[in-house]
Parts: sequence; C-alpha cells; structure tokens
Amino acid sequence: MAFHYSRRKLKVREEEESGELNVVPYLDILMNLIIFMLLSITGLTSFGILNVSAPGYGAPSTAMTPESPSDEPKLTLSVLISRKGHFVSSENAILGEGGAPTVPTTADGVYDYAALNAWMVKIKTEFPKETKVIVGADADVPYDVLIQTMDALREEQGPQRRLLFPDVTLAGT
Repeated sequence: MAFHYSRRKLKVREEEESGELNVVPYLDILMNLIIFMLLSITGLTSFGILNVSAPGYGAPSTAMTPESPSDEPKLTLSVLISRKGHFVSSENAILGEGGAPTVPTTADGVYDYAALNAWMVKIKTEFPKETKVIVGADADVPYDVLIQTMDALREEQGPQRRLLFPDVTLAGT
C-alpha cells in the first residue's frame, strides 16, 4: 500500500487576513494637517485685528478715578448709520439740519465715505485730543458699510494718513 500526500497538505496555506485596516499613518497625516491649520490661522488673524470695545454695562467701579475737570469742552462723538446716510452727533446734538443725515446717501443709495471723512477731519481740528467715537448701525445696514465707516472714522484719507478717531466703540441699536 502506497502512501499519498494530500494536495491540501502540500499547498502552503496563506494566513487569512484579519480584515483590520492600519489607520496609524492616516492619523499621523491628520494630526499634521490640524497643527498646520491652527498655526496658519493664528498667523493670519493678526492681519485683520481692529481695536473695538463693547459698551460697558452696570455701575462704574470704585477703582475708576473721576477725571480732572478741564477747560476744554467734552466731545461725545457718535456716528449712526442708516439707509438714509450717516448721522454725526455730539452731546446729543445732531450736526445735520432739521433731522436730516449729516452725510446723506446718494440717489442710488451709495454712502459717501469721503464726505464723512471730511467731517471727521473738521471735528478733529476742533478737538485734537479726542480719540473716541461711538458707532451704531441699523439692523438692515450691510456689514461692509459698517467696516468702511469705521475706516473713514479712524484715519484721514489722502497722503497725510493721520489718525482721527481710532478708539471705536460699537453701540447696540
């Protein structure tokens, strides 16, 4: 009687794959991408920073000292933005005539930022030490109009580029 080897035993059996995927390289790439994005975002945010303060609520703290009285008149400058134009006011007095906007929009609804900047230059010559302005906008005013208004208030347009009112406070309307 002859002995025959079974064909099953002669074949090298391949180990069956377990079906699991090695995700370590993918996690490595993902972590590197996350770190790269976080570092690039923090570097880009410094380009678009504006100093804007929110209005304060509540009673003043006891740590605040009262300001010394001075001979110069106090300017509380505020600029309100509506669809009609820019209303510039100081000490609750609107500088326009008869309740009309100080710097009205054109007939097609375009805001005149150069005229607003000219008003700010005129006010800055009368109050050279003042740096604060309060900006308020109607809810239907586009965000771009608010930003361009803040740009017109912050510095003089033209070759001189001197600061006008860089301390902007946003008011809720």
